Amino acid sequence: MELYTDGLDPIKTIMAESSLLDKPWRKFHEFNAEYRKYNVKDHNSGQTLKIRLCDTRGLEEEFTIDSQEISHILDGNFNPSAPFTTETFGFIRKPRLGDRIHCVAFVVDGSTIDVIPEKILKQMKAMQSQMNQRNIPQVIYLTKLDKVCPMVEEDAGHMFHSSEVHEAVDKIAEIMGLPRGFVLPIKNYESETILDHNIDILTLKALKQTADFSDDYIEEQVDKMAAEIGHRIKGIL
Repeated sequence: MELYTDGLDPIKTIMAESSLLDKPWRKFHEFNAEYRKYNVKDHNSGQTLKIRLCDTRGLEEEFTIDSQEISHILDGNFNPSAPFTTETFGFIRKPRLGDRIHCVAFVVDGSTIDVIPEKILKQMKAMQSQMNQRNIPQVIYLTKLDKVCPMVEEDAGHMFHSSEVHEAVDKIAEIMGLPRGFVLPIKNYESETILDHNIDILTLKALKQTADFSDDYIEEQVDKMAAEIGHRIKGIL
């Protein structure tokens, strides 16, 4: 399954077992300049798991997303090592189900929900429109909630007991038009020098729920393809 997000810092941190991030890629001004795909390996066996994380830079007011580029990413046409164009070597003209994006995660700063620029919201809504056309499930990773709740700043284990967090979840759910259960609170690694199990649990819980939504999407697409094949066979007979 492929999961798409515009910020994988907490997940990358856990996978690498380090709280130090290697590169501030969101400073680039080409949308595909830092579109990356990450394979996930089993820590014990070293085998690559059947899940892939796709990451892009964050949205900016002065940066407008090309809707065609988003389409190429969602449909699995895009080769990360080359620019977006149907004529580029490596462009996947007939992507398989495994090439497509199966779930999208919007990463939102929970401490700035009230001041998200209108231009950014319009970009997010435009992206959502393309995802909805494809029935691609969407979730929100709500980060930096330690900035809005002192209890969470002290201990990430208080995340689901915080009224401030509940309020932030309700706000972004309404803004994005998604069910509250699709908003997944997590906490970024910032000043920590070692892994914190409470932080990791939040991130892995969010990833697990995202993977579940991806499975649902894949199952739906498989059923759809099976129905289409059955219809063709029936037409031939």
